[in-house]
Amino acid sequence: RSSDESGWHSEDPEEVEYLWLFTIIVDDDDSKIWSLYDAGPRSIRCPLIFLPPVSGTADVFFQQILALTGWGYRVIALQYPVYWDHLEFCDGFRKLLDHLQLDKVHLFGASLGGFLAQKFAEYTHKSPRVHSLILCNAFSDTSIFNQTWTANSFWLMPAFMLKKIVLGNFSSGPVDPMMADAIDFMVDRLESLGQSELASRLTLNCQNSYVEPHKIRDIPVTIMDVFDQSALSMEAKEEMYKLYPNARRAHLKTGGNFPYLCRSAEVNLYVQIHLLQFHGTKYAAIDPSVVSAEELDVQKGQLDLSQEEP
Repeated sequence: RSSDESGWHSEDPEEVEYLWLFTIIVDDDDSKIWSLYDAGPRSIRCPLIFLPPVSGTADVFFQQILALTGWGYRVIALQYPVYWDHLEFCDGFRKLLDHLQLDKVHLFGASLGGFLAQKFAEYTHKSPRVHSLILCNAFSDTSIFNQTWTANSFWLMPAFMLKKIVLGNFSSGPVDPMMADAIDFMVDRLESLGQSELASRLTLNCQNSYVEPHKIRDIPVTIMDVFDQSALSMEAKEEMYKLYPNARRAHLKTGGNFPYLCRSAEVNLYVQIHLLQFHGTKYAAIDPSVVSAEELDVQKGQLDLSQEEP
């Protein structure tokens, strides 16, 4: 059952792209509403789906939607309904993919989104629905936040207290102007979330759970992380490297918690590099007619990036 649609466009007045926010209900409970942007060629049957962090909404990935669809990719960015445990989320997400008639997808997950992407790949390992993973500032075990004992009480807390918990993980030190803009944008998104949305996401973020790597070891993975300050400890990053020894690594020198906003050119390049390996297969996320031009762009981007290295 699809319901409402509302328009959104980029903050940038130069951008003429216009996107529609779709709302879809796939559960028996009508209050569980998925919101999503679906952009790019509908003929693509294995798109890239973006899963946001605790504080994020579907539009935090607008830089990726605009750039990647411009290169011929099909991209979906979504916002979760209120789910209180990982199994419930995975079951709802599977129903959403069924509704969208997508057998397999590529997932880009940021922070909590990365954890949920891994849990969904694990949940569907007997009948795989995830073709590849890009894990940005992600983690594999919720115990790193030392909040598992409070996870069951988030639902009781008022919204202002929940927002304070989330804001505690945002960078507080000096940052460059692009990172400051990204933090302002995410604070604005955080303000738009209701108590139950925030409480449920914090519960998913901190509920005692970990990824079982043996169930998803055959999935191609890119681990994307930053070398400057973020909510993830070095131990959490090392754990991810150990869990996925064959993963490609996409390191950004800076970018904080939200590199997809403040370092979008680099993030978009790493996404393209990850997806290149599927070109020419039925799991390509790109329109085949634009592949050659797009590959040239990637090579040029790689060259530009290597020239910037110290």
